[in-house]
Amino acid sequence: MKMLKILAIALSVVIALVAPAQAGDDKPVTVTGTIMCAKCVLEKADATACQDVLVATDKTEYYLVKNAVAEKYGHACKSEKGAVVTGTVIDKDGKKWIEASKIEEPKKG
Repeated sequence: MKMLKILAIALSVVIALVAPAQAGDDKPVTVTGTIMCAKCVLEKADATACQDVLVATDKTEYYLVKNAVAEKYGHACKSEKGAVVTGTVIDKDGKKWIEASKIEEPKKG
């Protein structure tokens, strides 16, 4: 019984240490790349409607959450728009999604 209590305390300590590390995953990140339409440009098989995707310089694809910031930057339907996107990243439905808090044009040069 004493061993079970010690094990329970040890498990609680491990959970307390791991949980904050996972909670910190929602920190804002900045990603540079090109915004393209999943349906019209990337021709994704599962894209049934226009959806902006940021293709990062390392080729990672981030689907843009539709919010006021993304709407203000504009949709890149049958074109491509360079962008530097700052926001939080989540994994949903096997895809990376970024909810932008800021989108800027990349600096020239």
